[in-house]
Amino acid sequence: MDLGLYFAVCNHLELEPALDNIASLGYKFVELSTHTGGRFDVADMLNNGDWRETRSSIASAGLSVSAINMSADGQLVLGPHNQDTDGIYKGSAEEKIRYGTERMMLAAELASEMDVPVVTGFTGCEDYSRWFPWPDPEAWERMEPVFVERWDSILNRFDELGIKFGMECHPRQIVYNTETALRSVDLLGGHRSWGFNLDPANLMLAGVDPVVFASELGSRVFNVHAKDGELVAHNARRSGLLANGRWDRPDRGFRFRIPGWGNVHWRALITELAIQGYQGPITVEHEDATMGPMDGVEKAALYLTPLLIREPFGGRWW
Repeated sequence: MDLGLYFAVCNHLELEPALDNIASLGYKFVELSTHTGGRFDVADMLNNGDWRETRSSIASAGLSVSAINMSADGQLVLGPHNQDTDGIYKGSAEEKIRYGTERMMLAAELASEMDVPVVTGFTGCEDYSRWFPWPDPEAWERMEPVFVERWDSILNRFDELGIKFGMECHPRQIVYNTETALRSVDLLGGHRSWGFNLDPANLMLAGVDPVVFASELGSRVFNVHAKDGELVAHNARRSGLLANGRWDRPDRGFRFRIPGWGNVHWRALITELAIQGYQGPITVEHEDATMGPMDGVEKAALYLTPLLIREPFGGRWW
C-alpha cells in the first residue's frame, strides 16, 4: 500500500508546484478529476493530447496516476435527469444519458492511453428515494434491468481496454451499501471490470460498516478513498445523519473529515483490506469543511503514513 491524493483539492493551484509539494509530504499517487467541471477534462485530454504533458509533469514530481475520476458524468447514466443534473449537462433525459455514456467510454480510452488501471465514479440513480420501500416495496428492484442495460455496455468497453471501473457507493446512488453492492455484482454476471471505490465516509453516511464492506467485497475493491466521517452527536439529535443544506453547514449531524479526525477505525479497515489482498493506493479525499486544503492534506499524510501495510504477509516466520 502507498499513499495517494485525489488531486481535486489542489485544482486551484499551479500544477507543477502543487505536485512537488504533495510529493514532499510522502504522497506517491494522484487521482485526477477528468469529469465535467474537473481540472483535466477527459475529452480535452484525449483530443488535444494533453494527457502526455500532464503525465510527464506528474512523473517529473516522482508521482504516478492511480485513477481518473468521472463522478459527475457517471451520474447521468441512470439519473436523475431533471434539473438536479443540469449543472453537469443540460438537455433531455435521452441527451443526458447519451452524454454520460459517451463520456464514460472516453474515460476508459483515456485510462488506457495513460496506463491508468482504474476509473472511479458514480452510476447515478433514477430516484434516490427508491431505497425506502413505500409506496412501492419493489421500487428498487424495478431499476435493476435499466442498470444492467446501461452499464453492461459501458463495462464491455472498459473490458476491451483492460480498465476497471470502481463505483463509489453513496446514499444517492443505485448502489449504496454492502447488500446492493453484492446484488450489483450478481446482476452484472460478475463482470470483471465492475468493482468498487471504497469510500468509508460515504458508507458510514448510509449506516454501513466499511470494514464489513471490505470483508465481503474485498476482491472487488479496485480503489480506496481515505475520507473520514464524524457523527456529531449534539447536531445529530436534531438533523440526523442526512441533513439538508450545504456540506459546509456547521450544524450537520454528520460531516466529512480527513483521516484520523472522524469515527472510521482506520487500523481495522486497513488490516481487512490487507487480508483481502488489496495493495493499491490509499487515496486521501479531503472534503473536510473544518480546515483548509493543504492543511488537511498534510495532516492526513502524517496520520495515515505509519498505518499503511507496505509488505504483504508472506507466511509464518515464528
